[in-house]
Amino acid sequence: MGPLLLGVRHHGPGSARSVRAALDVARPGVVLIEGPPEADALIPLAADEDMRPPVALLAHAVDEPGRSAFWPLAEFSPEWVAIRWALEHHIPARFIDLPATHTLAWGRDTEEEPTAEAPNANDTDDSDNIHVTRAAVRVDPLGVLAEAAGYDDPERWWEDVVEHRGAGAGDVFEPFTVLEEAMEVLRETYGSGGHDRDLVREAYMRLQVRAAQREFGDDVAVVCGAWHVPALRHRTTVAADKALLKGLPKVKADMTWVPWTHRRLSRHSGYGAGIDSPGWYGHLFRTQDRPVERWLTKVAGLLREEDRTVSSAHVIEAVRLAETLAAMRGRPLPGLSETTDAVRAVMCEGSDVPLALVQDRLVVGDMLGEVPQAAPAVPLQRDLDRLQRRLRLKPEALERELELDLRKENDAERSRLLHRLRLLGVAWGEPAASRGSTGTFRETWRLRWEPELSVRVAEAGVWGTTVLAAATARAEADAVSASGLADVTALAERCLLAELPDALPTVMQILADRAALDADVGHLAQALPALVRSLRYGDVRGTGTGALAEVASGLAERVFVGLPPACAALDAEAAEEMRRHVDAVHGAVGLLSEVTAPEQHTSGDGVVSVPVGAVPAVAAVPAPDGGGDGPAPAHRGLRGRWLTVLRVLSGRDTVPGVIRGRAVRLLLDDGELAHDEAARLMGLVLSPGTEPGDAAAWIEGFVGGGSGGGMLLVHDDRLLGLVDAWLTGVPAQAFTDVLPLLRRTFSAYEPGVRRTLGELVRRGSGQRGNGAGAGSAAPGFGADLDGDRADAVLPVVRLLLGLDDDHDDDLANADDNDLAGVAG
Repeated sequence: MGPLLLGVRHHGPGSARSVRAALDVARPGVVLIEGPPEADALIPLAADEDMRPPVALLAHAVDEPGRSAFWPLAEFSPEWVAIRWALEHHIPARFIDLPATHTLAWGRDTEEEPTAEAPNANDTDDSDNIHVTRAAVRVDPLGVLAEAAGYDDPERWWEDVVEHRGAGAGDVFEPFTVLEEAMEVLRETYGSGGHDRDLVREAYMRLQVRAAQREFGDDVAVVCGAWHVPALRHRTTVAADKALLKGLPKVKADMTWVPWTHRRLSRHSGYGAGIDSPGWYGHLFRTQDRPVERWLTKVAGLLREEDRTVSSAHVIEAVRLAETLAAMRGRPLPGLSETTDAVRAVMCEGSDVPLALVQDRLVVGDMLGEVPQAAPAVPLQRDLDRLQRRLRLKPEALERELELDLRKENDAERSRLLHRLRLLGVAWGEPAASRGSTGTFRETWRLRWEPELSVRVAEAGVWGTTVLAAATARAEADAVSASGLADVTALAERCLLAELPDALPTVMQILADRAALDADVGHLAQALPALVRSLRYGDVRGTGTGALAEVASGLAERVFVGLPPACAALDAEAAEEMRRHVDAVHGAVGLLSEVTAPEQHTSGDGVVSVPVGAVPAVAAVPAPDGGGDGPAPAHRGLRGRWLTVLRVLSGRDTVPGVIRGRAVRLLLDDGELAHDEAARLMGLVLSPGTEPGDAAAWIEGFVGGGSGGGMLLVHDDRLLGLVDAWLTGVPAQAFTDVLPLLRRTFSAYEPGVRRTLGELVRRGSGQRGNGAGAGSAAPGFGADLDGDRADAVLPVVRLLLGLDDDHDDDLANADDNDLAGVAG
């Protein structure tokens, strides 16, 4: 008598098989399913041929799309099996859980959060020395049952009693009856188990069951979590249930189907009753016989695809070992733990490295579901789907790298789409360093589609109905609300990458206003590099950047004027930050002074083309006397003025040592300072009259910071001798103070550089303190180039440069300096 209550485990393949068997026997007139009732209109889409689980019902608040909830379903979920059974048999199917309009509003305002206490919720049950306060503990029903049965793993207990046994031989309803009895005892012991919100949900479900009974009589089947079955069986009054639902907060909600992934079928997704091994459970659900043999065959196939030696004999031995382990552990059939142990021992030779691949690809899996085009979606999602199809850029759950050649129109459009989505907060792709090429027209992306991105798309829908319109509106709004100048310059760079011509005027106007008002040199120095990169992007992509160039030049001039006084009287932390700003400005000035008319690039067949889109070029533009286009007139004097600023910084005693040392190093690298002069400045700083801490900071600025300082010391014997002599003369009481700075400086070098420096110091330690000239050689090192040894590398150099035999004479006739450069 009464409705047929089928208590299940969400995403449990054993429960799914039992539900299908029970429905085949019972043939109810209506199937009620735990889920949001707003999705009733979406149920027919489950029969669409383009619907492929795993999928999820997505509900989001209309006025706040970021407030969302998912109800994921896999092919082995009992709820999905019930939906498909009802559609195949033309039986009505309805969702009966608490509406999403309440679920989404719940907790948004703590004052509106409903409270529903279970009877005797604060009583304590001492009958079995449990000493559990019912309202204070959230109960894991499977964990409690597994512990009572002597299992330490709830998953293993569930496999043994459900997955490996199936429905009862004589009564398909027996598994549900037994599970209901167990849950009833648990609820008598623990009350609501700390799940007080469930009391409200169960009240709503009881009302829906009563409504279905009035329409269909007792010809009603209910598929819900086993925990709720005793509550639905419990007789309550309609008034009591309605009282629990009174005053619940509401929001307007939209609902649709979205793709889901096996990776997201985890313990914290959906109902919080997910599984750790969806790939394994999917295999159990699809496999009718010999599941262990078929699983291990699948594992062997994966390992062979990865070029590991696995044969059919390995599969046979693994099956035998898994069965032996199951027998020793008292299990009816081998489970995931037994098959995993067998794979590790037999196929992976005890290694966890290939086993991790099996865990990732098979036990969890990278399956991404699909939903039909008929599913409801916001206009922005429709436009994104259209672009994905046109650009042949299919969302995938498995992370992959995408190499783009931006000279190709399709790849350029892909780049613009990904940049626009990043601007909208839809992080489908992340830029990555290219491993195959460093060319101007190369971009590398790391792509991975996560279900949550559907929510991000819905959130971004407030900005526009197309990706282009939404990205434009979002960029303009971000520019207005940007908190700092650096934020606006970074935004200008992103607008150029995303090719948003309608947003650029607004961004540039705000950029010019902010730059004029911001007097903080640190902010200006932080903003300049991104601004110059934007200028180079526009140059390569053919975008007009006249206004951008004017702002960049003005910003650079203000940095030049304000930097020397801003570097005075800084503490160690502020000095290090300012040193990074000096590095960034130096690189930006180098780029800015090389800006030319739109670059032309010649392909292998001699065709000259202007690119549609590209990353900024890193090669220097030829100077006027080199036959190329020279710097723009507005930028010709920037480099000279910047070098003057560096000279001022290098000679001011009020400037911290780390900045003075870096200024000297930058001048030396640019050829504006002779080696003898650099050695003289270093000798002055490292003289006994200088505080050891200030001298150590100067050294850090000169040869530290990952700027190639280690190689400078390797190849300049005089500088290394000065550092060596100073370091050995530091007083003992001051050595511990300078040691952290020195360790930070030298630990940044490559191991080979550190090893070479140590060898140089060891061999020449007796001669370095005299500050001998660069021409004097340490013991074991020649004073000049060894021509015979250099000649030995010519064949290798020719091979690396791709030169034929006709070029041998060119290499052979190269002078010593050229040869030294090649060898270096």
